[in-house]
Amino acid sequence: MKMHKFATLTTLAALSFGAFQGAAATELTISTWAGPNHGVNTIVWPTWGKWVEEATDGRVTVNVVHDMGPPNAQMELIADGVADVTWLFHGLMPGRFELTKLPELPTFENFSSEAASVAYWRTHNAYFADAGEHRGVEVIGVGVHGPGSLFLDESIDSLEDLDGKRVRIGGGVMSDISQALALTGVALPPASTYEAATQGVIDGAMLTLEGLKSFRLAEVLPYTVQMPGGFYRGSFSLVINPDTWASLPEEDRAAIEEVSGERLSRLFGYMMDVVDVRGIEFAEQQGNTFIDLPAEEVERFQQMAADLPDTWKAAAEQKGVDGEAAHAYFFEQLDVAEGEEGLSSDEVIDPEA
Repeated sequence: MKMHKFATLTTLAALSFGAFQGAAATELTISTWAGPNHGVNTIVWPTWGKWVEEATDGRVTVNVVHDMGPPNAQMELIADGVADVTWLFHGLMPGRFELTKLPELPTFENFSSEAASVAYWRTHNAYFADAGEHRGVEVIGVGVHGPGSLFLDESIDSLEDLDGKRVRIGGGVMSDISQALALTGVALPPASTYEAATQGVIDGAMLTLEGLKSFRLAEVLPYTVQMPGGFYRGSFSLVINPDTWASLPEEDRAAIEEVSGERLSRLFGYMMDVVDVRGIEFAEQQGNTFIDLPAEEVERFQQMAADLPDTWKAAAEQKGVDGEAAHAYFFEQLDVAEGEEGLSSDEVIDPEA
């Protein structure tokens, strides 16, 4: 099996000094994106890196590298061995991911991203892992972001006011929602949204609330339209190169598994909950307006989105997955996870805490 260049560099260097010197630490190169101030980069990677180093007694460490490639190229970077680990937003790779739309569906209910991410991991293992959507990489965690909102440059009173507005979208269920709302979708990565808004290329953006701060959208899109439970949610995975994974000693793989999987998924969701709160606080400091549409508009949106679950179930069946069972299992596990003890702030690295 081809040994991965990043993961084995330090090990090979150690061997050159002789077996009696002992093996040096293996360094995993993490390719990341979304800017240095995003919660993935300030909370998730530092915390997971600490967990990995502690679990392996220092035998495995991580090195986070920014801007190795655009968000929609991250999966290819890992599959090709350019880096060892990254995080993916599934909506940026249309046509490949369908099963991952399950946690993105509108629910009109409020629940934490931490609980949703835990439920998603359990559902992934039970129903999605063998479907091949992540072929070429190994999944070490999944995540769900908070309620997706609509940031606008001017206020609205009803959903009809959205007709034809040019709005940034990122794929996945978000694309289905934008079509239902008669928006003119503009495909952009999150980090390009601020510039597009300042230049008048877009009238708004569909993003989660953390984007108000992490992408500074509260500065240029001062109106936030909310929907109970969110217009949508967003699906992510955290992945590692298979050759990198195979090259690690069994002892270290077992140790990393203990701090990955459900625990890493929980961490991702915890981070999303924290940064959503900070996004709202930042927007309020900017004097932004939060718009809660009247009940009749909420009901109207419910009707627009009513067919999405059955559409997803049919797509799952095409992938060889029991869509009805997977859908039910996800929401069962969501209820279970909501009742479980979550991460506490003293378990994570968070510069802003």
